[in-house]
Amino acid sequence: MWEYTDKVKDHFLNPRNVGEIDKPSGVGEVGSLACGDALTFYFKLGEDGRIAEAKFKTFGCASAIASSSALTEMVLGKTLEEAAKITNEDLAEYLGGLPKEKMHCSVMGREALEAAIANYSGLPLPMAQGEVVCECFGVTDLEIRRAIQESNLRTVEEVTNFTKAGGGCGNCHERIEELIREVRRESRVEEAARLRPKRLTTIQKIKMIEDVLEREIRPALRKDGGDIELIDVDGNFVLVSLRGACVSCAASQATLKEYVEKKLREQVLDTLVVEEDKP
Repeated sequence: MWEYTDKVKDHFLNPRNVGEIDKPSGVGEVGSLACGDALTFYFKLGEDGRIAEAKFKTFGCASAIASSSALTEMVLGKTLEEAAKITNEDLAEYLGGLPKEKMHCSVMGREALEAAIANYSGLPLPMAQGEVVCECFGVTDLEIRRAIQESNLRTVEEVTNFTKAGGGCGNCHERIEELIREVRRESRVEEAARLRPKRLTTIQKIKMIEDVLEREIRPALRKDGGDIELIDVDGNFVLVSLRGACVSCAASQATLKEYVEKKLREQVLDTLVVEEDKP
């Protein structure tokens, strides 16, 4: 038995704005009856360019109906630019919270709004352009990535709660785990870039380069019997010496440019150039 807030119960038992709009400005359809949840959202713009009317038809659980009802209330009086900023977290907050297992209902509301705005604009829906990861529920990698980023998701179960991806046959669990790792790695790189000083002294630069070498690059090279040593830093030029198996490896230059240089540019300075110190 789910624990629902009084506001969720109210919007479920007394849903607002149910039905269709004659000659709507935009219509968004998401989900499917086969998947268990389906929502059609309609809006009509007034002469002032603001949403004057919003209605919905939903097939789904109490959370789906409540989220859809709340969405129609939230968008009224807003411009499309303002409405487009509404997130699934805003919907859940408006309702006083949703059970974690039902957060996908608020996501469905947001996606229906985005689909309706895209329908009005005549543009493709961005989230639908990605690679379908979950065949059971038709969820793309772009939808999963956004949910992970915005709601700081860390497990397949959490992704399922927010997107339904992985809630069917389970064949996509491994791919979902990969996406979680990718997004969290990208977030760490972005955070490092944000905290990175805009201008680095030579000493700061050397310390940061040594840190990346020790923390990420050396362990990876040592797995294959190789190693690397920092020789000098002159402006944006980083001089290194390859050791062990890397010395005779035919792919050593690719390792320097595609791995070492790329890592240092991501985590230290994007203008760094890595060169090998050859005898």
